[in-house]
Amino acid sequence: MSYMNSVTIIGFVGADPEQRQAKGNGSKFTVLSVATQRSWKNSDDEWVSKTEWHRVSIFRPRLAEYVLESIKKGAHLLVEGSLVSSTYERPNGKGKKVAADKITSWTIRADVVRKLDRGESEQQSSTPANDASAESNNASY
Repeated sequence: MSYMNSVTIIGFVGADPEQRQAKGNGSKFTVLSVATQRSWKNSDDEWVSKTEWHRVSIFRPRLAEYVLESIKKGAHLLVEGSLVSSTYERPNGKGKKVAADKITSWTIRADVVRKLDRGESEQQSSTPANDASAESNNASY
């Protein structure tokens, strides 16, 4: 039997990406939030939609740098990666010895980030730096 942890989402960036630094080893990584939306008809035959927010972490140095420099709020993205959970206990804050709240959050560890925006005009030039950046729209460093 085999197992697979693979996630693909297509959505819009909610805020400009941020660079963070890991507490343990000091390595830098980039985080961003991506909104996805699903729609369906309810029992009254009315369209209903729900927006889900996904936290995306990028640890690959070149991909993290690309996302930090070229992805902005509102960008349409495809993100591929794996799902990672984090669990911590939050004390109830009431001073009583009662079980703490256990909180689990999910993050997507991105391996591929691809810009899907079609309307943006990028300057075309024959310099190697611009050729590399044009090819990086399909970044999977």
